[in-house]
Amino acid sequence: MMNQIDSTLIRAILPVEYPLMEDFMYEAIYHPDPANPYPKEVIYYPQVRVYWDNWGKEKDDYCLLALVDDKPIGAVWIRTFQGEIKGCGYIDEHTPEIAIALFEEYRNQGIGTEMMTQMIALMKDKGYKQVSLSITKGNPAIHLYERLSFKVIDENEEDYIMLLSLV
Repeated sequence: MMNQIDSTLIRAILPVEYPLMEDFMYEAIYHPDPANPYPKEVIYYPQVRVYWDNWGKEKDDYCLLALVDDKPIGAVWIRTFQGEIKGCGYIDEHTPEIAIALFEEYRNQGIGTEMMTQMIALMKDKGYKQVSLSITKGNPAIHLYERLSFKVIDENEEDYIMLLSLV
């Protein structure tokens, strides 16, 4: 497939596009066995729903959407957590967690790197000091995060927690 990066527009998500967050949350979930993907219902589990539900209502809700020919193909977003349910990569109430989703046919073309680079620039501009994420062990996206200087700071049996300093 030809490289789509040159024809990709990355911009802030519009309120009318907030419903897309459900689809992108599902795409953001790593499926270790693509032949047996998780059911779509997993995005409604409280520990997953916290990443996308009521999008745009929290002060730290920022999302960039990637489009090709006006068609949404990916998203990268951050959110901080103050409530009872925290994200899987939670550090503290001032550190946003980042998530990224890109439809499969657009992966491995540099689009995800560009999306992350633009979100990192936005976070620096907004004065964030660091950003975290949780990634399932074995997820090939870990190489993207390592290239962007995320460091593993903790792990459990299934996941790594990674942190990027923005200062």
